[in-house]
Amino acid sequence: QVQLVESGGGSVQAGGSLTLSCAASGYTYSSACMGWFRQAPGKEREGVAAIYTGGSSIYYADSVKGRFTISRDNAKNTVYLQMNSLKPEDTAMYYCAAKPNWYCSSGSFYKPEWYRYWGQGTQVTVSS
Repeated sequence: QVQLVESGGGSVQAGGSLTLSCAASGYTYSSACMGWFRQAPGKEREGVAAIYTGGSSIYYADSVKGRFTISRDNAKNTVYLQMNSLKPEDTAMYYCAAKPNWYCSSGSFYKPEWYRYWGQGTQVTVSS
């Protein structure tokens, strides 16, 4: 049973930084596309970033390019999302997702329906 557990959310002021973590357990796959999504109240779930654990592919949504950085530590089965220069519009519940044994691609990384496993989310609130 694959489990994804997010942590690191919190409340910050605009311009601040947070680093989210997604720890995977029960994982027997050699590689996966790991994605970060966010969902604000009343809005659709939005793909933020994705990283392929078996290579160097990384993708970002235009809304976070230059501010967010996704990274991984395969030894710890953990994916990170470093968020800098946070804006009030970044306020949302942030979710980690996994698609085992698949490369990430620009055409699918942002689609929630493409992923197989999801975490419970961690709240990020940015005040102005």
